[in-house]
Amino acid sequence: MDASQIKMVGVVGCGQMGAGIAEVLCKSGFQVLVYEVSQEFLAKGLKNITNSLTRAVDKGKITAAEKEECLGRLTGVENLQGLAACDVVIEAAVEDMALKKALFADLDACCKPETILASNTSSLSITEVAAATRRPEQVLGMHFFYPVPVMGLVELVNGVKTSPETLETGRALAEKAGKTTVVVRDRPGFIVNLLLIPYCCDAIRWYDAGLASRDEIDSAMRLGCNHPVGPLALSDLIGLDVVLFIADILYKEFGEARYAAPPVLRRMVKAGQLGRKSGQGFYTYTK
Repeated sequence: MDASQIKMVGVVGCGQMGAGIAEVLCKSGFQVLVYEVSQEFLAKGLKNITNSLTRAVDKGKITAAEKEECLGRLTGVENLQGLAACDVVIEAAVEDMALKKALFADLDACCKPETILASNTSSLSITEVAAATRRPEQVLGMHFFYPVPVMGLVELVNGVKTSPETLETGRALAEKAGKTTVVVRDRPGFIVNLLLIPYCCDAIRWYDAGLASRDEIDSAMRLGCNHPVGPLALSDLIGLDVVLFIADILYKEFGEARYAAPPVLRRMVKAGQLGRKSGQGFYTYTK
């Protein structure tokens, strides 16, 4: 199946990631159906998409007419059966393996036989998710990055049974949505998080050890390595709970000290200091 054969795409979840994925897909000409577990969450997600498109109009990136066309291609549904006719379904639910396996089993049961199922997971095993279905060869990882309308990368993750045709369909879909793709084997963290999370954890560890101040660490990496943002500010942006979650997965898989989460990170998460999303992390944020 090439990109021209993909007419309708389903997105499971309309939080930050799901809403962003739905937005870039409808802007790229696809009919997009978005599922959420409640009318409240669905309405909030669709409103966020509308607001994002409005900001794009205000910045001159799209016209008001293009915004309305995008919204005309976007539909919310309140049950998974509403995604039955989709050519591709991308799951963007929370990072919980049991939940993802249950979702994929349900999608496998209700979607047409040729539908390709993708997960936006940032670290969990695509092979294990695919095993919950009767079509593991039609399951792949499509890891978008936050914020989806801005970030240009999609990691395509090959499960053990993912077919070459499924991988190429995922590539065609992502590229039509304006993204650059890289292909990676099914390993925890894939490429980006496998390299990024130890970097963030090292910065957190050395900050806690008193090597330098928060601002000095971030300034050093911005100006010394030409990074757009320092590691502590980046951890806040990702979400300290997400950094901790992925670090724990990597440490469980590899057992190497560089993947171990710093104790201060775990304490901050327990205290509800999650970064930008909570208003407090290594930095303080106001709306």
